[in-house]
Amino acid sequence: MQQLQTVWSELTLQKRLVAGLAVVALLVVAVGLTRLATQPGMSLLYAGLENGAAGDVVAALEARGVDYSVRGSSIFVDTTRRDELRMTLASEGLPANASQGYELLDQMTGFGTTSQMFDAAYWRAKEGELARTIVSSPAIQSARVHLANPASKPFQRGGTPTASVTITPSQSGVSAAHARALRYLVASAVSGLAPADVSVIDATGGVILSSSDGDATSTDSSDRAAELKRNVERLLEARVGYGNAVVEVNVETVTESEQITERRIDPDSRIAISEDKTESTSSEQGSSGDVTVASNLPDGDAGGGGDQSRASQSETRQRTNFEVSEIQREVLRAPGAIGRITTAVLVDGLRTSDADGEVTWQPRSPEEMAALRELVSAAVGLNEERGDSLSLQTMEFEPVPLSGSEPGAGFGGNLNIDAMRLAQLGILSLIALLIGLFVVRPILTQKAEPLPELGPPPTGGPALTGEIDPEDTPEDIARLNAVGSSGDTLPDGASAVERLRGLIDERKDESLQILRSWMEEEEEKA
Repeated sequence: MQQLQTVWSELTLQKRLVAGLAVVALLVVAVGLTRLATQPGMSLLYAGLENGAAGDVVAALEARGVDYSVRGSSIFVDTTRRDELRMTLASEGLPANASQGYELLDQMTGFGTTSQMFDAAYWRAKEGELARTIVSSPAIQSARVHLANPASKPFQRGGTPTASVTITPSQSGVSAAHARALRYLVASAVSGLAPADVSVIDATGGVILSSSDGDATSTDSSDRAAELKRNVERLLEARVGYGNAVVEVNVETVTESEQITERRIDPDSRIAISEDKTESTSSEQGSSGDVTVASNLPDGDAGGGGDQSRASQSETRQRTNFEVSEIQREVLRAPGAIGRITTAVLVDGLRTSDADGEVTWQPRSPEEMAALRELVSAAVGLNEERGDSLSLQTMEFEPVPLSGSEPGAGFGGNLNIDAMRLAQLGILSLIALLIGLFVVRPILTQKAEPLPELGPPPTGGPALTGEIDPEDTPEDIARLNAVGSSGDTLPDGASAVERLRGLIDERKDESLQILRSWMEEEEEKA
């Protein structure tokens, strides 16, 4: 401690200021290193929240006294408490979803609520529920659904409902298959809404599917071909190894719709379903004599004389109704049916090494190729009557040259290390080391410069002793000796006292050091 006080007392005001600033800088760096070392790691809690939902989450964290950090639209918390906070906030309904669902209907009362107000609230709740279902997918960050229902217009007929879905994907864009799934979801939730009337829009990439893209019921041939390709590759790689088979599948689909109406009548197959039978009988009686006036009188001789005749007639009618069997069939063929499948498969052969290490290639055996062909045919559903074709060949693959060396796992690649935290600690440590080596150390280790040797003092004056500065030149030493040993006056006419005063002005630090040494010697003698 005494040595530090001595060194500090020997420093000039400028050096003391520099040393103080250096010590303050070292303290700041030490505090920063301590804080970084003791501060817990921060992990992402929520990101991409709306302002209202983010404010509710921050308020809940402050109420619990949890340390958090807001970086843009992301909220970070302590890594050790992240999962606990997520479950706790979820139990409280946070973060709140901006889109409201059927709870809107719970807020409505029967007093003052008109049918128009209820219909508007119902469709708004329907949109909110659909948006919630869409956002539940990990690939979608946010979604908005808009439904246009013409049924709310009683004087307009013939209108069909339409819908539009605007989504923001989490990472990459949304595929066409995913967009078609969203079409089915919205169309199935709204009565009378066809999938073709639902438009799916990516907020970052434009329109994915619109009503002009055709009926959503048609299956995309490219997706079906990709699925068949993956199935065949997985099947072949189990036998020939990864990278030893190349598969290409082309699926041609029917793009036209067709409706067939068929009616068949079989006259041989008849069944009596009803029978009507009618019978009628009629009779007549007459006379064959002459007709006179007397015969026409009631009491005349009508009954007498002449021959009598009688006539009868019987008629029977029968009608039977038969039902003839009839077959009527309507067939509707929608676009998307498979028209033809063509498959091309290229398989690498076998490579063997001899005793000298030379690698030779040979094709696979016909028996193995026949077995592979049968497997591929079953995987793609080959139908030769439909016009499907399959080409399976074995050929030597050319090795692909690699540019540069393959990447390897670096040191600590499997460790969970926060690179940013290590970089901050390294930078602060380097700053502290540089300040200590190049600022504080030279100041603390600096030695006082010795005074040059002084000549004898003037007559009657005190004797001054000192040492020659190693940095003094021979001219400086000669001049100092001349000052100490010359007469009463210098060449310029100055006296000895003036010469001493000038010497002290030139060597202030050395003079103070000499005076201090004299005082310490007197104190030791006392």
